[in-house]
Amino acid sequence: MEKVQKDHSLSVISYQAVFWTALFLFGLAQAYSHNDDENLKEIIIYNLCHLLFQIITANIIYYFLIPGFFDRKRYALFTISTTMAIYLFSVLNRMFIVYAAEPFFSSEPQDGLRAIITDFNYLLTHYALPMITASFIFICFMHILRYKNEKQDRIRLQKERTELELKVLKSSLNPHFLFNTLNNIYSLSINHPEETPESIAGLADIFDYVIYKGPQKMIRITDELAVIDRYMELEKLRYGNNLHIEKSVDITTENMIPPLLYLSLVENAFKHGGNANGGLTISLELQADEMKSVFRIENSCFGEKRDTEAGIGLKNMEEQLKLYCQDHFELNIHADEERFSVEIITPAKYDYMHHR
Repeated sequence: MEKVQKDHSLSVISYQAVFWTALFLFGLAQAYSHNDDENLKEIIIYNLCHLLFQIITANIIYYFLIPGFFDRKRYALFTISTTMAIYLFSVLNRMFIVYAAEPFFSSEPQDGLRAIITDFNYLLTHYALPMITASFIFICFMHILRYKNEKQDRIRLQKERTELELKVLKSSLNPHFLFNTLNNIYSLSINHPEETPESIAGLADIFDYVIYKGPQKMIRITDELAVIDRYMELEKLRYGNNLHIEKSVDITTENMIPPLLYLSLVENAFKHGGNANGGLTISLELQADEMKSVFRIENSCFGEKRDTEAGIGLKNMEEQLKLYCQDHFELNIHADEERFSVEIITPAKYDYMHHR
């Protein structure tokens, strides 16, 4: 937050430096073109004196009077206070020129204080109107700059919110997956201890993937497929001949997906799938081309028909897809008494951060 505020302050300072320098040069060129007989030094001094009070007046109006009165809809007080401020600084500007600047290069008699204060026409044409013009342009551009900064802040906050939501969604999936895998290995260590080392090696690969690939925004689809193969090998140790897997893979381009997207569906199929004789049939299909990636997984089930409404895991997955792809995806779920299937269609390469 401090860095953001510092960046905003630097942008305001930079803008003011550029704006007032440009205004000074423009006023200098205009004054010199209309007063060829005057000394350039005198023109510069006069313009610097005017610029000093224009800067003060414009900043007081923008930072104090607008927030204090105009933004609070106290328009009458804003009008009165702005008029008084412009008159006051016009008088001070005139006094500064007469008593502080002109004695260095002019021997003409000085105007009296009363004449300076009461000469409204001269104050209006030579001081107030340039001050009003400079303040108006300055305030307009400052509002544009503030709008730009606020827009950048909204984008930054949205990005941080998205990152946080993604971490929360992943954290709700990863422990669930790892907990089930550890339970599988525990069962193997009791019933088939000779197969335990292989299962531990498989779990190590899965741990490595979850730890190093899971936090990434997007990963290659082949990386996800590789860890799915490792996971299914681990499940084969538990199911043995009771597990039947049908897999079809057609990858023509190296598309990108959110990490753990497909793996979570596979884990879900093993967790909830099964049939009356204790077996499990899983059908997995993956197609990836330059336009989209399509992942379908279907598992056998038995007993009471599963609800087609996604459970907690699938709801989290849908939220994750929304954060990554907005509405550029499809999540189709179908269930009956014997089969449960999920289909996910995502763009080939969708940079979610640049579409917010």
